[in-house]
Amino acid sequence: MSCPVSLCGVDEQLLEKLKKFRFRKETTNAALIMKIDQEQQMVILDEEYEHTDGRVSYPLCFIFFSPCGCKPEQQMIYAGSKIGLVDVAEFTKVFEIRNTEDFSEEWLCKKLGFFR
Repeated sequence: MSCPVSLCGVDEQLLEKLKKFRFRKETTNAALIMKIDQEQQMVILDEEYEHTDGRVSYPLCFIFFSPCGCKPEQQMIYAGSKIGLVDVAEFTKVFEIRNTEDFSEEWLCKKLGFFR
């Protein structure tokens, strides 16, 4: 059986910011953006989501942007880093997107619809 490999540690300051972000009291949409380099970034999104039965929730979503044109070596390194961050931060709603033009409210609602 193989285990996921984390290629880097997560800074304690980042973990503290993530904790504060997760437990914030506001009910407004918010995002925390972690830019890796010119092409790749990770986004933590807290957005109001209305379920089909009328309930409202504020899911914490982890969105990893990795464009198609990135070198395979870079994608492997960033994917390993992503796995480590997702594990440490205990994200449950994790999405990956290759084209930022595809990122929209409709795209997110479709992804969140899976977690009814």
